[in-house]
Amino acid sequence: MIMNEPLNYIEINRALWDAKTKHHVTSAFYNMDNDGFINGATSLNEIELGLLGNVSGKTILHLQCHFGQDTLSLSRLGAKATGVDFSGGAIAKAQELNTKLGLDAEFICTDIYDLPNKLDQQFDIVYTSYGTIGWLPDMQRWAQVVAKFLKPGGKFVFVEFHPVVWMFNYDFTGLEYSYFNKEAIIETATTTYADRKAEINMQEIGWNHDLGEVLQALLDAGLQIDIFKEYDHSPYNCFRNMIEDEPKRFRIKGLEGKLPLLYSLVATKE
Repeated sequence: MIMNEPLNYIEINRALWDAKTKHHVTSAFYNMDNDGFINGATSLNEIELGLLGNVSGKTILHLQCHFGQDTLSLSRLGAKATGVDFSGGAIAKAQELNTKLGLDAEFICTDIYDLPNKLDQQFDIVYTSYGTIGWLPDMQRWAQVVAKFLKPGGKFVFVEFHPVVWMFNYDFTGLEYSYFNKEAIIETATTTYADRKAEINMQEIGWNHDLGEVLQALLDAGLQIDIFKEYDHSPYNCFRNMIEDEPKRFRIKGLEGKLPLLYSLVATKE
């Protein structure tokens, strides 16, 4: 169902992500066991590592950090990292992990549109990735938050699923939504990408944002786009009917090499 922006979308999505977090922290997808993340494995992928560069000694603001794996991975690389998420359950887990791993990351529980009321600091890098902006209705407000928290000369690093992906139905057998959709999409989440056996059955509210909308919002916020790339693969097996035809490169079966799955960009604040 498609309708105008619901006033209570934050509360609905926060409840969903509180529920998802409980499944995610124990899932194989997030690799939290002693042979994985807890024992030093990074959650960062080749794409974002290349764009971030050497982060040692850098201050980094990680927007929509979920339960903090990337934030903590950045801390392990020597960054002074601050993670932000609106899920209280996710932030509580992030803080628990930070203490357990002996790191110095900081975490703030808030909707990112309200972050300017909770944080007064600028950062060398603002970072966000993989399935973040689809939960936000307004790219202009989002870009203004990004710009506000960047130091002059600072850079914004962004990796996201390509908007073409969100045109398809869940099985990638047909188109269901417009690329240019600007209205809220209200659906019932019955499981989660990280654990297909998890039973959730909760409402979710999201938005499609085409590339022009995202890029123009960043330009309007005074940022300069320095790097923009598109990719025909994902580092995650997070959609239905995916195959791993190269190590850590997943594509939709039958659409290999034909469908953009990701894009990335780096923008700087002059």
